[in-house]
Amino acid sequence: QVQLVESGGGLVQPGGSLRLSCAASANIFSIYRMGYYRQAPGKQRELVARITSGAMTNYRDSVKGRFTISRDSAKNTVYLQMNSLRPEDTAVYYCNADLPSGLVEYWGQGTQVTVSS
Repeated sequence: QVQLVESGGGLVQPGGSLRLSCAASANIFSIYRMGYYRQAPGKQRELVARITSGAMTNYRDSVKGRFTISRDSAKNTVYLQMNSLRPEDTAVYYCNADLPSGLVEYWGQGTQVTVSS
């Protein structure tokens, strides 16, 4: 069983920045791909960014150029740097670890990000 513990959410003004962290309880980055999803009220959960075991990254179009996902294998931690935040980025952000087959996955507890003036 892998545990994912998130931190770093909060309230920020439009145009501001936040960095989310996701600490895994084991060294899984060589096997699992890591991602951040978000869910706004009344909407479906959506993939925001992902980094594979081979360190390939991909982003949803609306965050390209603003968000960066990275990882520190020595700390078993994944980061999501979010810049130029917009009100539409407001959501609960969830860290996810899964195998490419989709047969096994783990979720963090979620962290609230609110972008508002």
